[in-house]
Amino acid sequence: MDTAKIKKIFTLLAKAIPNPKSELIFHSNFELLTAVLLSAHSTDKTVNKVTKELFKIANTPEKILALGEHKLKQLIKPIGLYNTKAKNLIATSKILAEKYHSRLPNIREQLEALPGVGRKTSNVILNVAFGEKTIAVDTHIFRVGNRTEIAEGKNPEEVESKLMDVVPKKFLKNAHYLLLLHGRYTCKARLPLCFKCPINKLCEYENKNL
Repeated sequence: MDTAKIKKIFTLLAKAIPNPKSELIFHSNFELLTAVLLSAHSTDKTVNKVTKELFKIANTPEKILALGEHKLKQLIKPIGLYNTKAKNLIATSKILAEKYHSRLPNIREQLEALPGVGRKTSNVILNVAFGEKTIAVDTHIFRVGNRTEIAEGKNPEEVESKLMDVVPKKFLKNAHYLLLLHGRYTCKARLPLCFKCPINKLCEYENKNL
């Protein structure tokens, strides 16, 4: 897909989604990290419901550690993979408290050394908490990248690499949530709403639902 077409796509997406941001609810970098860690294989709605109660009790590494793994598991039980997530959050909180004075590091390698934090999570943290131009490729962005042919790839890493190359610099900081929200609400997996899509005339998807 040529540069001019991609620029037009992002211009239209930015117009359709004037406030592209995470739908997770958080009030600090640590709350953001916690919410993102809990969000894997879970909906933002479920995570927000759980963190609303969790953050009343524990919203810092020290408070998470004081809570303990058993109590943490009980609080996040509605979320998928809660046993593993509780274990990782406890371990991550310990590292943050002991090594980083309970602050999130802003270096990718240090973030990804935290238990449960992979490239996707570190990209979200770097983008949202520190304003870096990163794109965290989840299932929505992977689908939109391939379906529209903005950035085709066989895995998230390939799609991320291509997006970083082709997204106009003007839109790079917000590209993650522009694509994610477009995929979540319009370019849906099973039944894309092509008839109301702002970029349907530019999209290369063959089976448009018009």
